[in-house]
Amino acid sequence: VQLQASGGGLVRAGGSLRLSCAVSGFTLDGYAIGWFRRAPGKEREGVSCISDSDGTTVFEDSVKGRFTISKDNAKNTVYLQMNDLKPEDTAVYYCASDPRLLICSPHNNEYLYWGQGTLVTVSS
Repeated sequence: VQLQASGGGLVRAGGSLRLSCAVSGFTLDGYAIGWFRRAPGKEREGVSCISDSDGTTVFEDSVKGRFTISKDNAKNTVYLQMNDLKPEDTAVYYCASDPRLLICSPHNNEYLYWGQGTLVTVSS
């Protein structure tokens, strides 16, 4: 099983990025997959998640209305569209999934498989 995250980079405040997470080894169809982030000096936190059972869930209030999660089951890929980025969004972003997880969870320890992380840096 492999989760390959990509799409991070350096962007100015107010800009946009789209992160992608390509999954191989199991199909996302039916299972939850989420995006988490770890900002410098902080613990990893849940950002958003999507599953066929309960749709999309936003864990982090600060990204509501700015970040949108989506997935393409045919491509076995999940996306995180990030708009109106702010310096406080600077973090390493990780995708995570688990074929045992049918509904979304904000808890790191409920996800078995993790991508390698992609760095998002937002300058002011």
